[in-house]
Amino acid sequence: MRLPQNSDATPPAPLTLTLAGSPVRIHLEVEGPEDADRILLLHGWGASTELMRPLLAGLSDSFRLAAFDFPGQGKSPAPPAGYSVEGHIDILEGVLNHLGWTRCGIVGHSNGGRVALSWTGSGRGKDRVDWMTLIAPSGVRRRRTAGYWIRFWTARVLKAPFALLPGPLRDAGLDWLRHSLLWRLLGSSDYRALEGAMRETFVQTVNHYVEDVLPDVTVPVLILRGSKDDAISAEQVDRMASLLPEAGISTIEGAGHYAHLDRPDIVTAAVRSLAAA
Repeated sequence: MRLPQNSDATPPAPLTLTLAGSPVRIHLEVEGPEDADRILLLHGWGASTELMRPLLAGLSDSFRLAAFDFPGQGKSPAPPAGYSVEGHIDILEGVLNHLGWTRCGIVGHSNGGRVALSWTGSGRGKDRVDWMTLIAPSGVRRRRTAGYWIRFWTARVLKAPFALLPGPLRDAGLDWLRHSLLWRLLGSSDYRALEGAMRETFVQTVNHYVEDVLPDVTVPVLILRGSKDDAISAEQVDRMASLLPEAGISTIEGAGHYAHLDRPDIVTAAVRSLAAA
């Protein structure tokens, strides 16, 4: 699949974009022949361009690749305030506009898949994406366990008394609760490891689901999942594929959530196959 070519004869300069009205510095890497087909690599939550390096190495001989770190992850400093999936999309579009890329293929891992699907399905990226290879993409609700519901109702009970207080006291009480040890213990290990803007970003991001926009993602999508992935279930990717108009699933035996690290040979071969279709 040949994409329209764009001129970017010189490597990109250090990049500063605007997020919610504030400047943010973005770590960006570009590799591969300047006149080759374009692929944008999107890392997952808590990851970085560094973990996409096997794909950079395996594809840069015949593709022009761009990979960047979302704010607060990898080598991109944290933003002054938390941001949503829409903020992720603003950064994605800022990177593409900086590069001068009008269209590209996308390889996204985990949360990178959520962002790519949200961008394309919402219409903002509809005319800029030609295909997607998504590795363990997130964004589809997982079947809730008993442990989840225990934490959910415990949180509801803890918050209930503060709802009876006047506005300023209620807000102060809820802020105290959110910073308490008990509240932190109710959250996931990812939540507990974060603070400030990145904790807010995490909450907004993991609670963003893509089921409603999947029918509007009209480009070919290949979903890759490791057979030993304990973060994204087979049920989740099956549901995602059922809602996408043109999607396929491939299971990578023996691989976990980071299939592109466990079996980069299979992932790069899959990317090449879809790009050539």
